[in-house]
Amino acid sequence: MDWLYSLFVGGGIAHTVFTLALVITAGILLGKVKVCGISLGITWILFVGIIAAHFGMGIPAEVRHFIQEFGLILFVFSIGMQVGPGFFASFKHGGLTLVCLASTIVLLGVGVAYVIHLVSGTPIPTMVGILSGAVTNTPGLGAAQQAYADASGVEDPSIALGYAVAYPLGVIGIIFSMIFIRYALRVKFGKEDEALAAISAEHKMAEIVSIECTNKMLSGHDISYVNELINRKFVISRIAHPDGTIVLADSNSIISLGDKVLVVCASEDCEAVTAFIGNRIEMGEKEWDTPDSKLVSRRILITKPEINGKTFADLRLRTRYGINITRVNRAGVDLIPYQGMQLQIGDRVMVVGPENAIEKVAAVLGNSLKKLREPNLVTIFVGIALGVLLGSIPLLNVPQPVKLGLAGGPLIVALLLGRFGPRFHLVTYTTMSANLMLREVGIALFLAAVGLGAGDGFIDAIVGGGYRWIGYGALITVIPLLLVGIFARARLKMNYYTLMGLMAGSMTDPPALAYANGTAGNDMPALSYSTVYPVVMFLRVLTAQIFILFAL
Repeated sequence: MDWLYSLFVGGGIAHTVFTLALVITAGILLGKVKVCGISLGITWILFVGIIAAHFGMGIPAEVRHFIQEFGLILFVFSIGMQVGPGFFASFKHGGLTLVCLASTIVLLGVGVAYVIHLVSGTPIPTMVGILSGAVTNTPGLGAAQQAYADASGVEDPSIALGYAVAYPLGVIGIIFSMIFIRYALRVKFGKEDEALAAISAEHKMAEIVSIECTNKMLSGHDISYVNELINRKFVISRIAHPDGTIVLADSNSIISLGDKVLVVCASEDCEAVTAFIGNRIEMGEKEWDTPDSKLVSRRILITKPEINGKTFADLRLRTRYGINITRVNRAGVDLIPYQGMQLQIGDRVMVVGPENAIEKVAAVLGNSLKKLREPNLVTIFVGIALGVLLGSIPLLNVPQPVKLGLAGGPLIVALLLGRFGPRFHLVTYTTMSANLMLREVGIALFLAAVGLGAGDGFIDAIVGGGYRWIGYGALITVIPLLLVGIFARARLKMNYYTLMGLMAGSMTDPPALAYANGTAGNDMPALSYSTVYPVVMFLRVLTAQIFILFAL
């Protein structure tokens, strides 16, 4: 039975793989257990790792360090690739306010942690670990550990211990703050639902409207002339003449008085476009598809790599095939197409025209769901290499070199690739399931390695005064959330559902988001969460490193 003993507490590759598999499996299973509807989720892997190491199931330090860092890289890179396309857009349409409030929460948390350090004398490395646990941010923990190791040449296990002690109450503290604001400010869900309905009606991304031309200035002119006269984004898809014939519109199509036009435009531009052309009429999309028109509409999926990064002007689909593009759906949002719009793998374009022409357009764009399922490993590993390179560049010396590190570098490169990769013909699309798999494997490996490394001194740290860290973490969690949350609600009149998503996103905490979604019964918390998430993730990683390096 020596072989069984060595498998559990021995060394070698088999022991390492076996230990990691056991820790991750047990942690995931425990993460499914909920108490009062709240679960620590995948973070249970960290605690199982601590327990396993306490009872002698450790793994070699060099191997553990590699697994920890590589898991962190996979995690932050997959997050960056997912949110990259919408990262810069998050600063528009009111997102800037959310990002500023979330950034304030981040900076207030750092400030509270520093004050506790001055008052209590808790070492800054330990304080940064407590901070990362209190705000439930695992990449911040990884960035702090790496920054300390790079600057001092040794690891400080108290960083991970502080994280582990503060994390559970961090999750509870976020949800407590949401509940406190709800009752302290007397939030009524009925009024929030009414406000949400008004917001939803106001901010639809694309709207289809039928208009009868009554503007004499436009009669006899082509559509390109109409587009030049009004500075709005819209597409005239089809024209119905008074004699009943329906034709596909292009830039050279002539509009006459009495013509009916099918227009696709942004919701906020709909009223202006309608007033400019004529009068809105009730004419459904089915009435536009008459048997005589011989026109069909179909969504076509862009799957050919050579299309990635090209514009509609480059493809000349309208002039070559006699079709019209009325909408582009990207990540579930309908966008108004224009000649300079750069297309990406995974976009779905709404094409209107003769059926045989649409078949030719589908062949040009790809329209093969099978191709989207194929992983684009070149982009992933090129991005990781560039991220590690960027993360290794010294940026400041205060007094130690400040680097983005193995968390910040890959995250920034992934954000840039997700947003600008198509311009360089890099295929950055991955299916949601593939991205989620990569992310979950990465964070599972990271948490298991961190737990196995921190287990030896966990009990001693708690007995030796570490129980105070629970209170420190609670203060770091609650104070910034309540200050900013009450300000956003009382002064900025922010919708409570949006506020809950902001609070969960500022802590990058999925359990809190799950609670917010369940309470709201709609996707508004998820929308605000995803708006602030990329910026907050970057700030958490950067502030954790700077906090560590200023102390050395």
